[in-house]
Amino acid sequence: MKLTNALLLTALLLPAAFAGAHDYAAGTLHIEHPWSREMPPSAPTAAAYFVVHNKGAAADRLLGVDTPMAAKAELHEHVQAGELMKMQQVQSVEVPAGGEASFAPGAYHVMLFGLQQQYRDGQRFPLTLHFEKAGDVKVEVAVQKQAPAEQADHADHAQHAEHDHAQ
Repeated sequence: MKLTNALLLTALLLPAAFAGAHDYAAGTLHIEHPWSREMPPSAPTAAAYFVVHNKGAAADRLLGVDTPMAAKAELHEHVQAGELMKMQQVQSVEVPAGGEASFAPGAYHVMLFGLQQQYRDGQRFPLTLHFEKAGDVKVEVAVQKQAPAEQADHADHAQHAEHDHAQ
């Protein structure tokens, strides 16, 4: 009886533990938890983040992204320019064999320009990732009020970066 109750409790609690997580796979690539921070309704831009894991023996390359929610979507990175952190567009991002490419506040990220609307906490929007070898991968980006716990320490960089793009 105790085992049955323990199994029942585990079955009930397990989905809640993973409710916020969502992952996608394409060949040897695994895209982990695409997310975006909730922005004010009048914000002209937003950023999307995720981690691409490559479990294969050959590198792949993210060539670009698109979404119907924005007029333009670009791959960007943060770079140190003297004492300032600046952002710049990159044409592609390598995902090394057996490694990963992290898109996080203060690092690589996807910038979305000309938004049709700003999504609210709990909503999702589509994003298509275009890989050199794996092809197109459609994901859903979860909009959150806060950065996931593992990326929260980089969150301040994202707010500063959003101001850099507006200038």
